[in-house]
Amino acid sequence: MTPISAVGKFLDQPILTAKINKYVPLALAGMGSVVIGKTTKNTPKENRKKEGIKLGIIMGATVVSAIAAPKIASKITGRKTQKTLEVIKQENSKLVNNYISDNNSGINDILEKSKNSLLSPKEISKLFNTNKELADKLIPPPENVKAKDIFKEIGWLSIYGAVPVIGGILGGVAADKIYEPEWKEKVPDKVNEGIYQYLANIFLCNIGAGAALGILEKMNIKSKAARCIGMVGGILLTGVIGGSIIANYIGNKFINPVLFKGKEKEKRTPELLDLSLHTDDIATVSLLSGLKWIEPSLPLLYSVSGYRAGIGYRNDNKHSVKYNA
Repeated sequence: MTPISAVGKFLDQPILTAKINKYVPLALAGMGSVVIGKTTKNTPKENRKKEGIKLGIIMGATVVSAIAAPKIASKITGRKTQKTLEVIKQENSKLVNNYISDNNSGINDILEKSKNSLLSPKEISKLFNTNKELADKLIPPPENVKAKDIFKEIGWLSIYGAVPVIGGILGGVAADKIYEPEWKEKVPDKVNEGIYQYLANIFLCNIGAGAALGILEKMNIKSKAARCIGMVGGILLTGVIGGSIIANYIGNKFINPVLFKGKEKEKRTPELLDLSLHTDDIATVSLLSGLKWIEPSLPLLYSVSGYRAGIGYRNDNKHSVKYNA
């Protein structure tokens, strides 16, 4: 096994994925606290208490919905949820104990460690060189998503991304309703920002990646490199380039006429942070390519979109001050 392959297998360890997943709620809470603290600090002193409470409600709703998102998405689509760290340790222990009872391969120390801890790339290389069959059971190889499963996987990702955005909007409306007499006037910005975040930064990127993957499947192209390049191309076309246009069009032509009496809102243009949010597309490409290790990071990425929807951000550097005051 090459050093690069060993590193790849290190990232694919189910124990690593489960550990990341276990500490995501703590990371979300920490990041949320930093954002609230920084924003509140920049607020006029007389408004800081109100500002902190309002942002706390928005962030709380976003974080809770982001944590709940994978279970909600899995329940709706029928996709299996990730195994817990405890379950993985139990399964590893059973595999190792059954093997050791019948074999003496000289890697028992590595196998004992694999029950509860992460193996280093060097240990993984030795394990695969000694017994690949057992190694594949402890660290299952990634599987390419087949054409028939593409829409199910995209559906799961899209629902997953929608939940934090909806949570952020509801949190924002609730926060305004407590403190703002004219809270209803702030709802359009939140809904339109939520639509923008979801379509431009999440849904359309998933569609682009899935469409590209479907085309590659039809062409019988199975190379992981080709699949990744093709999906990135699909994301660029539908999300990064076309997402902003499509999101603004839907907001002004469909959402505003129905919910807001046809009042046309100022167009939302892409910003640096919006472009950085496309890092979640790395997760999309990874998942559709069969790599699961990045999946636990999705709540961290999608919660940014949820929070921005909650504060109703609309291309205004002074917006937070207006909102916070």
